[in-house]
Amino acid sequence: MLILSIVILSSVPPVSKDALVHHLAVPKLFLEHGGFYEIPSMPFSYYPMNLELLYMIPLYFGQDILPKFIHFSFALLTGWLIFRYLQARANTTYGLLGGIFFLSIPIIIKLSITAYVDLGVIFFSTASIFLLFKWMENGFRWGSLIQSALLCGLALGTKYNGLITFFLLTLLVAFLHSRYVKHGAHRLLRPLGCAALFSLLALVVFSPWMIRNYIGKGNPVYPLYNEWFNSRKVASNQVVVRKIPEKKNHGLFTYRRAIYKEKWWEMALLPVRIFFQGKDGNPQYFDGKLNPFLFFLPFFAFYPIRDGPDPVRREKKILMLFALLFFLLSLFTRDLRIRYVAPIIPALVILSVFGLKNIREMALRYPTKTARRAGFMVVCLLVAFPLTINANYILHQFKEVEPFQYIKGTLSRDEYISKHRREYPALRYINDHLPNDASILFVFIGKRGYYSD
Repeated sequence: MLILSIVILSSVPPVSKDALVHHLAVPKLFLEHGGFYEIPSMPFSYYPMNLELLYMIPLYFGQDILPKFIHFSFALLTGWLIFRYLQARANTTYGLLGGIFFLSIPIIIKLSITAYVDLGVIFFSTASIFLLFKWMENGFRWGSLIQSALLCGLALGTKYNGLITFFLLTLLVAFLHSRYVKHGAHRLLRPLGCAALFSLLALVVFSPWMIRNYIGKGNPVYPLYNEWFNSRKVASNQVVVRKIPEKKNHGLFTYRRAIYKEKWWEMALLPVRIFFQGKDGNPQYFDGKLNPFLFFLPFFAFYPIRDGPDPVRREKKILMLFALLFFLLSLFTRDLRIRYVAPIIPALVILSVFGLKNIREMALRYPTKTARRAGFMVVCLLVAFPLTINANYILHQFKEVEPFQYIKGTLSRDEYISKHRREYPALRYINDHLPNDASILFVFIGKRGYYSD
């Protein structure tokens, strides 16, 4: 039912903002141009584009709905990873619960029905972490480490927030090898060697995008950290004709205080608020929605303290540490959006399921039958409430997306797009009546240029 709902919601023409600004618009321009070329007015055209390369295939054949299904496939793959992991560490029931919980989380639903790229980063990051777990299980043999590095490189090549995954997993490789392997005289060199190999292989996979940007902009990660790679220092014999001031990227707290008038205590509670106050399309409230139980249930994954075999305890700590550090590193950007911290969601889902498992086992330890029944009812409610929240969000999406009118043919493609994007009739008129060399001033349409030919 969940997958069928997402298929129905995805079967409409693209109207989501970033798809029309970036993820479909840039590949469309590349296809029309016959290949990659410089688009200075679109800084995001220099972002890594692993998934957009896949989107080019259906776009070449004039199919712009299929990219949504390509994006959704990465959610299914991540759900399968979560299922297999929990099946091996708990049982099939917990594995299925974890997979369904992940796929039905509101932000995952929203991403699954749009042609974005975040689900690709989530999948590659999660697979890379699980392969590091396998690396530990197999006695730190090279095969799993190499596979993990390659997948981390694919995360880098999908979206720039994969840089955080890359940084954390490189440190994790060095830590795990130094912590759980006996080194003797090479206590420092071997962990550093493993971390260096991991980072090198990941960067090799990422390198095509770095080379492209370095050739075009002199910065391998353009537009990030541009001052580092392109210093504006001027030699004493040069004359500065005109100096354009750099756009200042103020910190998160300065930005939120100035734009949203938030007080210090509201900003201090951001790590908690993001689980409870999310709203689609509202940057102040993180432009997305999580499930509140992702905040509560992971705490129970570690109670009692000495639960489960040592490898499982170790992996839970790694998942929690990854989620915490990834969030903190993402926190100090100007715009805190749920999509930017989305790679932590699989870790939180897994920890939530472990939390439910521990709560159930605690309930079974009660001495009386009545108490055990009461504990079982609590567990059932803890399963039902988060899934009910997710189901309610899916029903809301049917009201917002309105797919049935288009699927049944009541609305044509042009009528559907016009209903959701008010500028579309003007763009159609421009496409049909203006000469090809006409210049268009885009005002108040949020840079949504995909439908402009």
